[in-house]
Amino acid sequence: MGVRGRGLRLMTERVRPRDLAFLTGESPSAPMHNATVEIFEPGDSGFDYDRLVALILDRISFVPRYRQRVRTVPGHLATPVWSDDEHFDIAYHVRRSALPRPGSMNQLLELVARVVSRPLDRSRPLWEIYFVEGLEGGRVALLYKTHQALVDGVHTVDLGQLLLDKTPEPKELDPDDWTPERAPSPAGLVVDALKDSVTAPHTVVDTALMTGTVALRNASRVGRRARRVAAALSGRSPESGSPISGSLSQQRRVVTVDTALADHQRVRKAHGGSVNDVILAVVTGGLRGWLMTRGESLAGLRRVHAVVPVSVIDEELEATSLGSQIAAHYVDLPIGESSPVVRLHQVSYSFLAHREGGRGVAANRLAGIAGFAPTTFHAIGSRVANEELRRGYQLSVTNVPGPQSPLYAAGARMVGTYPVPPLAPGHPLAIAVTSYDGKVFYGVTADRYRLPDADLLGACIHEALDELLDASGSGRQRAPRGRKKPTAKKR
Repeated sequence: MGVRGRGLRLMTERVRPRDLAFLTGESPSAPMHNATVEIFEPGDSGFDYDRLVALILDRISFVPRYRQRVRTVPGHLATPVWSDDEHFDIAYHVRRSALPRPGSMNQLLELVARVVSRPLDRSRPLWEIYFVEGLEGGRVALLYKTHQALVDGVHTVDLGQLLLDKTPEPKELDPDDWTPERAPSPAGLVVDALKDSVTAPHTVVDTALMTGTVALRNASRVGRRARRVAAALSGRSPESGSPISGSLSQQRRVVTVDTALADHQRVRKAHGGSVNDVILAVVTGGLRGWLMTRGESLAGLRRVHAVVPVSVIDEELEATSLGSQIAAHYVDLPIGESSPVVRLHQVSYSFLAHREGGRGVAANRLAGIAGFAPTTFHAIGSRVANEELRRGYQLSVTNVPGPQSPLYAAGARMVGTYPVPPLAPGHPLAIAVTSYDGKVFYGVTADRYRLPDADLLGACIHEALDELLDASGSGRQRAPRGRKKPTAKKR
């Protein structure tokens, strides 16, 4: 998989420029971490907090970065370095939580919203996992929270990917004998920086770029504050008229939607295209319905310019550890179109050149990669979306096809997996989608104060799928395995 094997050490190294951008660009209102919520049925597996900790300790050596922290060089003489955390404490990173009765999905998502609103502690390795007990039906949840600088898909995959097995019996691995390398002293960091400036000239360039980027971001923030103050004194609103753009608060709202993959496949069979096209058409219809419930005029917002990270075959791009590249693809979501079928055809047409060009990676091929799990690809997708901010898109939509057979963590079966995409500066809404084991899970992250009615978007996503099914001559399929009819969940 390209992940460093057990017994190999990842020595201290400089933070790469692309990763550094996510550290320097972070702010209290725009923390740059990815999150995923997974739901498990423990059954007779005995899956509990202690077993989760044991599982993580058993596999964390495959991702050495998860036991390293970022250390800055005195005087910012060079870019920061990754080095082993001498005081690594697994209990700090793996936390235990519980819901009060009745343990509803809404209660879980309220907890998730509070957790993802908080930035990660820069003095420690940049990740956390929450083991959440008390869900209805005896289920438990895992909430993964990982900084965007940590997972690049090339050198480090998401830890959540390594915790899942294809069978209830966990893989047997050799013992992990990890001991941390001694942390570099401030004087040592300075000496290394001076050495690198002579032997590795790119370090000087990276440092100059880092300093310039920080200065530009600080100037931009000062300018925004000044504009807000001026607008307040003049009585004018400093925000744009679009409900999906504007400054962010420090709080989030999370909405999830469960749907059946078979419903999306029926729409595809009736009207052509791909399941990805159907998902984007559902998102388009959901946005249209949601904006109409808010009384928004669609005259000035006929289309939403969206960035959709896609898997491609491209020799000019760096391959991920799973053998695929991720590139930005732009789609204009036709929210002003009233016909659900026409919306689908317009979205499908925008992907036609991508499919016919031979660069696209089929969903079944992607989901069939050995060791594949959606969390890493969602992390890469959010990195791509953030890097494309300069292109001026309005919404990011990340869709990752997952395996269609069940996965397990320490014997407990995963029955749901919801992506929680981060919000980029100026973008109070982001949507991500994962298909897994016969279902399609939509995850919506919204700014809590700018979009207090984000739960209505979840309901509108359901209605948009129903519209397409009606236009296909079929109704919505019942949820698999006798589960309750899916509903949108909020917070």
